[in-house]
Amino acid sequence: VGSGKQWYQRRVRGMIWGTVEDYIITGHENGELRQYDWKTGEKIKTVHEHEHLIKDLQLSKDRTMLVTASKDTTAKLFDAKDFKELKSFKTDRPVNSAAISPLKHHILLGGGQEAMEVTTSHTKSGKFEARFFHLIFEEEIGRVKGHFGPINTLAFHPSGINAEYYFFFFFFFFFFFFLR
Repeated sequence: VGSGKQWYQRRVRGMIWGTVEDYIITGHENGELRQYDWKTGEKIKTVHEHEHLIKDLQLSKDRTMLVTASKDTTAKLFDAKDFKELKSFKTDRPVNSAAISPLKHHILLGGGQEAMEVTTSHTKSGKFEARFFHLIFEEEIGRVKGHFGPINTLAFHPSGINAEYYFFFFFFFFFFFFLR
């Protein structure tokens, strides 16, 4: 996209389409978040809200909010159009991925220590767990432990409904229609 040198000033670590696919949003190794016109390659907007590289970018289901995950141990929530920082979620480890729940006011974060350091540490010290934060209050509300390495990517199902719901529905249907 684009022919100018501007694309190569800082290495792009993540890229997604903007809200109405008129522009591209990129996350860079220096912590910058940029918006480019996809037709001309011109830079529209730049913000520098992270201290280290941005590892992941994801939009909310309605494409109005953007969450970034960074090696600086934070995930940040932005307005997807004007890059105004809305919330910041602080952890004690690098954040490799972040996702916004399509149904609830939740943010899911995952990360841990670097993969090259994993073989020299115990799983407890690597902090390999997914963490849930409340979107509005910015407080941690839960953790899922048990990973043996860093979490590199996270996503919610687009409908927000998990497999347990389908299991419950199947059990309910089976019980009431076949075992009565």
